[in-house]
Amino acid sequence: MIILGLDPGLGTTGWGVIRAEGNRLSHVGNGQIRTDPSMPLPRRLANLYSALIDVIRAERPDEAAVEEVLGNTNAQSTLKLGQARGVVLLAASGAGLTIGEYHPSTVKKAVVGTGGAEKRQIQAMMAVLLPGAKLAGPDAADALAVAICHAHHVASAQGMMRRARAGARA
Repeated sequence: MIILGLDPGLGTTGWGVIRAEGNRLSHVGNGQIRTDPSMPLPRRLANLYSALIDVIRAERPDEAAVEEVLGNTNAQSTLKLGQARGVVLLAASGAGLTIGEYHPSTVKKAVVGTGGAEKRQIQAMMAVLLPGAKLAGPDAADALAVAICHAHHVASAQGMMRRARAGARA
């Protein structure tokens, strides 16, 4: 399964693609989509959408995973982040992808082992979990972490389904 992880942001949206074969994960690609802060908001959102569609067409993922938005003290920033996240969800769902959504602490726990991990810890774990991957930046590392989190959740769900089927046959 090819999984596209997305870390939404209006200024920078990180993306990361992994291949999950059972418990084996491998790096496929990663990058960051930046929008020009001097442009009007609608144009920035349209540019983000267009760039995401290009990534989806190039990488051809089977599923996507998106980090949830946390509110902060600046309501305007939270609103803009939410709009960028909406564009990310629209691009992925419009491409027909199944989307997993994960709270940032769930992603951190899946990758680092603690929900309070810092960005540098996530980046360090990418070197361990995806050896040889050249990271385009911290947002790309976060996106890869979201993809890894999704891979773990999918593998767990598949394992539970196999055990349930085996129990039903017994």
